[in-house]
Amino acid sequence: MSALQRNNVSVRGAGDRTMVFAHGFGCDQNMWRHVAPAFETSFQTVLFDNVGAGGSDLSAYDAAKYASLSGYADDLIEIIRELGLTKTLFVGHSVSAMIGVLASVKAPDLFADLVLVGPSPRYIDDADYIGGFGAAQIEELLEFLAENPMAWSQAMAPAIMGNPERPELGEELTTSFCRTDPEIAAAFARATFTSDNRDDLARVTARTLVLQCSEDIIAPLQVGEYVRDHIPGSQMVVLAATGHCPNLSAPAEVISAIRDFV
Repeated sequence: MSALQRNNVSVRGAGDRTMVFAHGFGCDQNMWRHVAPAFETSFQTVLFDNVGAGGSDLSAYDAAKYASLSGYADDLIEIIRELGLTKTLFVGHSVSAMIGVLASVKAPDLFADLVLVGPSPRYIDDADYIGGFGAAQIEELLEFLAENPMAWSQAMAPAIMGNPERPELGEELTTSFCRTDPEIAAAFARATFTSDNRDDLARVTARTLVLQCSEDIIAPLQVGEYVRDHIPGSQMVVLAATGHCPNLSAPAEVISAIRDFV
């Protein structure tokens, strides 16, 4: 099976450069529908679903491969190589920001620029590092998800999305979470929330922009600052947007920040 089929790859737009969009946990490429089209006149755009999400081929799911974010990074590299691309501009949301970091370290020729939206190299606090969660909190969240995926989604999605004055956004994220196979969701959540990619940041050679929401319970400001401070030469823009999904809640602001960067 080709990577393009496995990951339900969509190629649109026109331009000398290619922008690759990657979605976060519990989501799929549809989460970029308000952002990606803005770049189709000047870039070729590539969107895909991580295995286990959206229109990806579920038969390709391998529990051992995807037990860590490295397996998803290998898929991203395979997609870009199968398309015959180099020096792409990668835009990754949430966990896919770190998947992009890992892929860029493994295959630096494929990535000229990284835009990391709400990145976190580690969600669990550690010594003088603030990730936003205690180890016990994360384990409790993972156990809750494994035991009752529907209740977890209904409780967590609105909190992750933020913007309570716009309940339709939380409802969309809840629906997206609930579409994911429960066992795959639980495994991806464990790979995500127990990951520690802090040491990988210093190995990034791509020009990097960190897009940080002003209030984000999943990746707080200190985390964005940590990523900025540990990726050589990177810069950070703090958005007025709140919540963890500005690609849905504040797409115009995300588009503007990316345009200023490119």
